[in-house]
Amino acid sequence: MTGDWGGLRTHLQNMGIALQGHYLQDSAGNPVGGRTQAVRYAHEVGLGADINFAQLTGHDFGVFHILLTERAGLGIVNTLPALNSPQQIFGSGETIRFTRLSIEKQFTKYLDTEIGWINTENDFAQSTMHWGMSLYCQFESNAICGMPQALASNSGYGYYPTAHPGAFVKLFPFGNDRFLVSAGIYNADPTISNTGYAWKMWLHESTGAYLPFQIGWHLGGTDTSGQLPTNLKIGGYWDTSEVNNVFGQLAGFETKGVDLGNLPIEKIRGRYGGWFEGDQMLQRDKADPNRGTVAFLSIIWGDPRTAIAPYFVTWGVVRKGTFPHRPNDTFSIGGKFNMVNRKLTNYVGALQGAGYQGLLKPSEEHAGEINYGWRPSPWLTIRPGLQYIWHPGGTHRYKNALLIDFETGVTF
Repeated sequence: MTGDWGGLRTHLQNMGIALQGHYLQDSAGNPVGGRTQAVRYAHEVGLGADINFAQLTGHDFGVFHILLTERAGLGIVNTLPALNSPQQIFGSGETIRFTRLSIEKQFTKYLDTEIGWINTENDFAQSTMHWGMSLYCQFESNAICGMPQALASNSGYGYYPTAHPGAFVKLFPFGNDRFLVSAGIYNADPTISNTGYAWKMWLHESTGAYLPFQIGWHLGGTDTSGQLPTNLKIGGYWDTSEVNNVFGQLAGFETKGVDLGNLPIEKIRGRYGGWFEGDQMLQRDKADPNRGTVAFLSIIWGDPRTAIAPYFVTWGVVRKGTFPHRPNDTFSIGGKFNMVNRKLTNYVGALQGAGYQGLLKPSEEHAGEINYGWRPSPWLTIRPGLQYIWHPGGTHRYKNALLIDFETGVTF
């Protein structure tokens, strides 16, 4: 949006200093369904830089990444309520924090590493990029955007914009993106998303280590040429943290003061889980190869002893290029299936059978989204849309909710 600054921006990039900035707002309101009707606005402002020491100094020490983000506003997630935020940029304390502070070093075309304060979302179970855009973040729902949200709710996965001490290694056996093997280690700290811990840099209050691994394949050509591309990822994790079993989360589904009996809460050390992600370009326009359609699917599985959503699925279809003179606009439709742990459902069912009153039986929370991404310029995206949520909050207490949402993204 701000242009080349009289040539200064290009000069800095030629020196190895790439500056970046963005503003993103998500607004949402529910005229129908949920606990109460409300409209909520939240935003994020980010400023950062990537400094390539090989260009800047002549010595290849790697690339230094720094990113500061500021979040503010309110979320409709608590008003509805909802298990996953319908606004992808609401959360993590609504404050200023380091989101990235690290050194990345590519030793050869076969090996890439990064160490510092980073988030797992950048490199494990992350969205594929198509046409230079994050495929998942063509949706406002945080269940889809960024990564499948159950990974964060089920484990110590470090999600954007929180930064955890960590490191990863990526191996490219063929020297290209055709095949990828990666592994990492990240500090698990559930307090890092709190407002008061935005600048926490060390390991105090760490609960353990999050250890992900991933294998990825890229088949076919590019977005604009060759065979229609296919991307596949299979991954898993081990989280060494000691946490309560899933019964420790039951109170979040119930009204205050209800009798939950003698909850069978136990400590569990060592959570685990896995994921599958795939996307396939369905077609590419012959008249304009920059237009096309891509479909994706993700399946998340979590440790049934501790996972609030041991089964979680997201899906979507994104079409780039809509009307004749709108080659960069998008039309997207997608959704989630959030299956709440059956142990909670069965436990509440047993209490209800024993005569306990006022209990809500956890079930599931599914949602769908449809939107239009209008891109009047390369630096501006305006995305109006609709979301529909079945069983808000994961129970049958409230009517299904219809949300009208509106997202704006500006790149500085």
